[in-house]
Amino acid sequence: MKIALIAHDGKKADMIHFLSGFKKQLHHAEIDLVATGTTGSHIERAGFKVQKLLSGPLGGDAQIASLAAQKELSMVIFFRDPLDKHPHEPDVQMLMRICDVHNIPLATNPAGAQLMFEQLTSQFDGN
Repeated sequence: MKIALIAHDGKKADMIHFLSGFKKQLHHAEIDLVATGTTGSHIERAGFKVQKLLSGPLGGDAQIASLAAQKELSMVIFFRDPLDKHPHEPDVQMLMRICDVHNIPLATNPAGAQLMFEQLTSQFDGN
C-alpha cells in the first residue's frame, strides 16, 4: 500500500501533526509513504520513512499524478492552502483530476484525511 503526501508551505506543520497521530500505525503497517520534496524532508525529520520526489513546483505534483494514473497509489493526502496563490496551480488541478479519473481517494484537509486514515489503519489495529 502506498500513500502520497503533499502539503503547501503553510500546511506542512499540519501534515506533520496529522502524521504524528498515526505514528504507531504507520510504523507497524505495510504502508509506503511517498511525498513531494520539501514535504518529504519535513516528514523525514519527524521520524518517518518516506520516498521523496521533486518539489511540487518543480514537478513533484506531476510525479504523484503519474503514480496515481498508473494506479500505484492507494490514497493521496494533499493539504492545500486555499488562502495563498500557487504558481503551480495547474499541476495541482491536474493531480486532483487524475485522482478523480482513476478513483484514487483524495483528502485535501486534516478532517478528510483523518477519516480516511482511521478507516485504512483500522485493519492494522484489528478493528
